[in-house]
Amino acid sequence: MMRRDRWVALVTLVMLQLFAVAAGAHLLASDALVEKEARPVASPEPVAVPVVTAGPVLAAGGNGPLPAKTTLAERLTRALGDPALGENAGAAVVDVRSGETLFASAGDRGITPASTTKIVTGIAALASLGPDARLSTRVVRGSSPASIILVGGGDPTLTAGKIDPSVYPRPASLASLASRTAEALKAGGVTKVTVAYDDGLYTGRRTAASWKPGYLPEGQAAPVTALMVDEGRVARGSRQRVSDPSRTAHAAFVSLLAKHGVKAANRTARRARAGAGAEEIARVDSAPVHALVERALTLSDNDLSEALARQVAIKEGEPASFDGGAAAVHKVLARLGAAEGIRVYDGSGLSPKNRIAPAALARLLALAVSPANPRLHPIVSGMPVAGFTGTLGHRFGESDSAYGLVRAKTGTLDGVSTLAGLTTTKGGRLVAFAFLADEVPPGWGKAEAALDRLAATVAASAAD
Repeated sequence: MMRRDRWVALVTLVMLQLFAVAAGAHLLASDALVEKEARPVASPEPVAVPVVTAGPVLAAGGNGPLPAKTTLAERLTRALGDPALGENAGAAVVDVRSGETLFASAGDRGITPASTTKIVTGIAALASLGPDARLSTRVVRGSSPASIILVGGGDPTLTAGKIDPSVYPRPASLASLASRTAEALKAGGVTKVTVAYDDGLYTGRRTAASWKPGYLPEGQAAPVTALMVDEGRVARGSRQRVSDPSRTAHAAFVSLLAKHGVKAANRTARRARAGAGAEEIARVDSAPVHALVERALTLSDNDLSEALARQVAIKEGEPASFDGGAAAVHKVLARLGAAEGIRVYDGSGLSPKNRIAPAALARLLALAVSPANPRLHPIVSGMPVAGFTGTLGHRFGESDSAYGLVRAKTGTLDGVSTLAGLTTTKGGRLVAFAFLADEVPPGWGKAEAALDRLAATVAASAAD
């Protein structure tokens, strides 16, 4: 039996790898298209980039017989009774092909989702912005030929350091932006400029009112701004964040300009508003949204998820704030017919006020996998693989029936532990699941292990 499970896991991983390769080819094609002419996501007239349609994700292993409902219900009910999950746990399992609910326990009860909120944010971003949209950081002319403004486009992955070629997706480079800016300025005979910055794309508070005060000091997230480098970290790889990411990005840009022969007349950061018709001098673009969503899910990236929520707000005509992002995400979900049972107050899931019903989350995942929604498929390729990648890399041992067969997003806050994703059952049926608990008693790793057992139970389920 062990040999068969490992064989199935290997086949599934090969299938996932083929899907990832296809996504990579799609990324390269998108790079070539956007290189010719790109626009920031916030542009009122974004460039339409063709979307490469694909077949159903993991379809080869998704159309087997349905698992036996009675047996599945008995086993999941027993596993849900684990004391490690506390007194408020809910679960739902949905068949992807038919949309039928195979199991539900407190399925319609709103439970704190923690980072499984990122699934909601990612799907909204893919549906609203499109998988090939990019976030642009620009430099425009100021009020005189010797003044320039660094304009943030909301890309938290913009890096001030040397790009690591092993990092996926490849981030935009502030050094490249400085080089292109210096080249354009020197071509016009300008070697000394005043440098201001514009981070006005986003509005409102930089931290959610519902966030715990310790999130920023602990490095869970940076203050949310439209202009930052390296996600507002003090240094690459550090958890510590700077207090003002916009000013830090400005300082880094001024320093890089000097290395390319253009000196700044002012060392003090000054905020300015770029005119709507300001002449663009240089720009760099982020990786496409489909790759950003993958990163947000695989790494459970709070900063990137908050940025994506604000980009959805801009596209949907809402204020680019926490409230505007939440309203815009709800608007997009309503268009998809999937808003019921989902209420969020941020994009990352750090807010303890967020409430998502397990059945709503499982149905949303099933919708994202549907062949009718190829634009949403990066949700699948971004979710960690049990025992192999991301936040599931250290979970599910080789002897586990779910090893390599589960793709899921984890979620953890104080007293909250969640898991939502997809798996192929022992009978070969593709199903979506959501397991959420928000009254988890103390005990490091116990709730996570209980959730893993629930997922393994689904993966091991078979037909009558």
